[in-house]
Amino acid sequence: MVRKHIFFVFLLVIFYKMIDLKNKNALVTGASSGIGAAIAHRLAKEKCNLFLTGLGDAQLQETKEICEKEGVKVFYKECNFAEFASIDELVKEIKSIGFHIDLYVLNAGISQRDRGLDTDFAIDQKIMQVNYWSSVYLVKQFKDEILSSEHVNMSVTTSLAGLFGFPLRTSYCASKHALFGFFESLDLEYPNIHVTFLIPGRINTPISKSALMGNGEKYAKMDAGQAKGLDVDKAAKRAVKAIKKEKHRKLIGKGELLMAYINRYIPWLYYKIANKISPT
Repeated sequence: MVRKHIFFVFLLVIFYKMIDLKNKNALVTGASSGIGAAIAHRLAKEKCNLFLTGLGDAQLQETKEICEKEGVKVFYKECNFAEFASIDELVKEIKSIGFHIDLYVLNAGISQRDRGLDTDFAIDQKIMQVNYWSSVYLVKQFKDEILSSEHVNMSVTTSLAGLFGFPLRTSYCASKHALFGFFESLDLEYPNIHVTFLIPGRINTPISKSALMGNGEKYAKMDAGQAKGLDVDKAAKRAVKAIKKEKHRKLIGKGELLMAYINRYIPWLYYKIANKISPT
């Protein structure tokens, strides 16, 4: 009987083991607002030091001040992920202060609100640049540091829409699909790299307001579905828990997550109902 209890405890330790983020260093992109800022707050509570980046100096400063209240070191630099030169400046700053990254939280992104053939190709390129190429480029600038590290964690924010196609999201879906392809392969290629895919559904953030229309103008409205989405702090709590448990994939949201299972196991039903769900 005692042996059985010991074996049971051993299994619990294996399956519930979490990485300790205390005194680790995390780079958080897209940390100005929304999920990125909320994850930064949650990481600070775990006593993880932070380097924050994204658009909006004032917003980054605000996130920095909130995180510093947890007694951790916090640095920040504004970065436009639509431009490789801006990413180069970010990398230069991180390396100049000797901030060795243990956890990459790749969260920067921009959404879309227009049909595929009504979207200028330049907008397709911009969405792919911000959502996909920027993360790939950023990580490759730290190639030497990553290869020499014993263990590196990468958290990649994709989307429920990265698992299947969805109306008014052609390039957005494509960019999120691409993240799965690159970073899952990276995880398999290097034994010291572990990737956690965060797959949010509808989260109550302002992402729809900055979404791009086909002509490049901002959508500038809060989606009704987004406004009713999961509270962003609850989403961040689930995200950090998934990172600590080193899960490979974590769906985060409410009832809309059912679409992931319908698409995977009953594809014909997915095609029946996808166009009936409001994309805004």
